[in-house]
Amino acid sequence: MYEMYRAYLCVMQVEFTFLGTGTSQGVPIIGCDCPVCRSSDPRDQRLRSSLLVHTGDATVVIDTGPDFRQQCLRESVKSIDAVVFTHEHKDHVAGLDDIRPFNFRSKKDMPVFATERVEQALHREFQYIFEANYPGVPKVALNRIDEAPFTIGEATWWPLPVLHHRLPVLGFRVGGLGYITDANSFSDQALERLEGVDVLVLNALRRESHLSHFTLEEALEWAKRIGARQTYFTHISHQLGFHEEVSAELPPGVSLAFDGLSGMTEGRGLD
Repeated sequence: MYEMYRAYLCVMQVEFTFLGTGTSQGVPIIGCDCPVCRSSDPRDQRLRSSLLVHTGDATVVIDTGPDFRQQCLRESVKSIDAVVFTHEHKDHVAGLDDIRPFNFRSKKDMPVFATERVEQALHREFQYIFEANYPGVPKVALNRIDEAPFTIGEATWWPLPVLHHRLPVLGFRVGGLGYITDANSFSDQALERLEGVDVLVLNALRRESHLSHFTLEEALEWAKRIGARQTYFTHISHQLGFHEEVSAELPPGVSLAFDGLSGMTEGRGLD
């Protein structure tokens, strides 16, 4: 049965920019001489996956991977109002230290939204942030989330529970945008909350079967089932192939994302 929020819709324009669209090693991979890793097409050069989201009164980054500093410099990001984490793997959290310039500019702690398990990982990986009484360390304000909706500014964020093999991961829907990375199966709740989504972002690692990620074929099947106006694939490996060649195979309304790509949602979102 659909949840009661299904009856409540809001009109919210959401702007987004792909800070990174690569898998955990990025593309090119260190030491790899495959044709994709040697490609001169900038769309084949992928930093670790992350998304910058603008909701009118707030700018939010989903995941701060190892390339976070480089991504912010490339996109001239001047301010961030919050960080939201999907899960605790290094390619999604390793750049948290680089929120320090945003602390300095805003003169306040950075709101960080994460599940209890991700919080525990942040305490392990960034012990000095939480325990060291030393000037200059990043300043964060942890906000624990679960599968219940939460707000950042005026926008409501709806968690989308998925599995990354056996690891619970959260995607998110805000307005007409749905974002899911590092997943190989959907929960019923995630599918319900994606009903009527305008723009869907979904991971599509490669063509061959993988233990914890959707393949290109699987991602295409889910894109068709969910039926967004526009679907973008992200978290892409060098094994998928050249951006230009793979793009030519995709049906209308489905595209490979690339680093720096920006877009905007249309229509309505949940509220």
